[in-house]
Amino acid sequence: MKRRAKWLAGTLCLALGTAALVGTAAANEEIIERSKNPNLWAAPGKDMALTRYSELGDINKDNVGKLQMAWSQSTGALRGHEGQPVVVEIDGKPMMFFASAWPNIVQALDLSDPDNPKQIWNYVKKTDRDESAVPRACCDVVHRGLNYASGKIVVHTLDGFIIALDARTGKEVWVVKHAYPEHGETHTGPALIADKYVIAGFGGDEFAARGRTVAYDLETGKEVWKCHSTGSDADVCLTPETNKANPHYGISGKDIGLTSYPEGEHLIGGGAPWAWFSYDPELKIVYAGTGNPGHWSPSYRCGADTHEECNTGEWDNKWSMTIFARKVDTGEVVWAYQKTPFDQWDYDGVNENILVDMEVDGVMRKTLVNFDRNGFAYVLDRVDGTLLRANKFVTVNWAESVDLKTGRPVKVKEHSPFEVGKNVQACPSAMGGKDQQPASVDPKEPWLFYVPTNNWCMEDEPQQRTHTQQGTVYVFANVYMYPEVPGVTGKLKKFNVLTGETVWEIPDPYPNWSGTLTTAGGLVFYGSLGGDFRAVDRETGKVVWSRKLGSGIIGNPITYKIDGKQYVSVFAGIGGWIGLPITAGLDLEDKFGAIGASAMAKAAGLDKIPQGGSLYTFRVFE
Repeated sequence: MKRRAKWLAGTLCLALGTAALVGTAAANEEIIERSKNPNLWAAPGKDMALTRYSELGDINKDNVGKLQMAWSQSTGALRGHEGQPVVVEIDGKPMMFFASAWPNIVQALDLSDPDNPKQIWNYVKKTDRDESAVPRACCDVVHRGLNYASGKIVVHTLDGFIIALDARTGKEVWVVKHAYPEHGETHTGPALIADKYVIAGFGGDEFAARGRTVAYDLETGKEVWKCHSTGSDADVCLTPETNKANPHYGISGKDIGLTSYPEGEHLIGGGAPWAWFSYDPELKIVYAGTGNPGHWSPSYRCGADTHEECNTGEWDNKWSMTIFARKVDTGEVVWAYQKTPFDQWDYDGVNENILVDMEVDGVMRKTLVNFDRNGFAYVLDRVDGTLLRANKFVTVNWAESVDLKTGRPVKVKEHSPFEVGKNVQACPSAMGGKDQQPASVDPKEPWLFYVPTNNWCMEDEPQQRTHTQQGTVYVFANVYMYPEVPGVTGKLKKFNVLTGETVWEIPDPYPNWSGTLTTAGGLVFYGSLGGDFRAVDRETGKVVWSRKLGSGIIGNPITYKIDGKQYVSVFAGIGGWIGLPITAGLDLEDKFGAIGASAMAKAAGLDKIPQGGSLYTFRVFE
């Protein structure tokens, strides 16, 4: 009772406020109120802007050395833990909810006794499961997190279900089939709850899927709107107002999402929005990026014969590799910016779009920051899509720069795979200067980001295309990936997105596939694939605390506070694209295995990292 009283004293105003909101206003208002409480972790990215910043400072540079494990909990799954829990308050109780990788087991923990959590229910869907989703998950059977709003846990499954559960009981409220593995579609998520909708995409570009974004009613699960990433203006939900401030990005009226592919190719044209969604509740705009345009043998995606002809703009393969800004109520496109037109490297454009307000060139702007797989860090005006900055944050040789006026990269032919059978070197590798593992930012310093990076290059040899069947491996390229510098495959960077300056960096022999957490205690938390969970001094870049966990870390740290004590939690459980050769038992001598991941897993020594999924939680012990 004492613990619960303390918790209620700290959250009473919040609880009263959200109770008044439920049923009378949009779910995002409830999430916004929870996000304002630093004791909670209200959404996958902490807030709908995906800042992954906590105002908690009880754990700081002075006492972080006393951080010790308080408890751990098995996820029930062996591998692929790329997500994070949420921590909310229900009926006066602090609750934690999380989901595992396949088969996507959901757990509900009562944290009233914060050092000894009690599971009150668990859930796994047992009917109509589709095991064929497992081999069709191109980059492992990962899960990136669930959501809570209006008394419901909303969770997705790899085989394409979106499920709303009663948060108190774990009972199903509604279930919808969202993605279809037989069409190459698998759902690694997460979805987004914005306004009164659940908004979701899926993956499958390497299986000839056709990307789309769908909004469902949070209360009933009924489909509200659906917009494709490729096809006609109507299919994509373009309007005459789309890209009004930047018509050179592409406008409606010419169906360029259809005509920028050879005939019929848009139907298997990829562009799947398979990772993070963010939301600006004032603008009522949802932001999400799309993936690569299907297969990796680019000459088949062009109606011309040469590299130069295919890069004139006519064959851009719209709207793959694109940041979409959509109206939350209709899906209509406010603006759309394609970062890598006519992609030749598989630089999937799905990385998180972080929303911060900052001064750019003397003008205060609502901005969007995106660290793309292609190695450029983009800053755009999130109101109209105007490109403000595009700085390299890792070694990049496929492009000289990005033209801020046109928005187009200045490509380097020597490092641009094109001809079938011709091997080409390029940096970064297809895994990107950063994959989906999310960066973090303190909104009070909105130009400084804490970024996990990959530091690899590749050799890419396009192959002859042999089929166009959805649901079947659809890559057609031999890709060999290798460390840019031997012995260094990952770095954590503090990066200035306005100047392009790296303030400090921490090299690592293992790839960085964990997201970062930034706190008011002057710390950044992240994990390595070697299993080292670390705290870093934000100012100096010095590692001030580290603990070895039971498996490699590809999860994203969170923090919360109960009973006057701050806690930090993170998943461990090797997996993801980089870990797939280990978790799937592939031959590490096959340097092209798992689309190049086998060579990287061997180079990084990931076969020496044990498997096993657990959630670890730490606090300071005096």
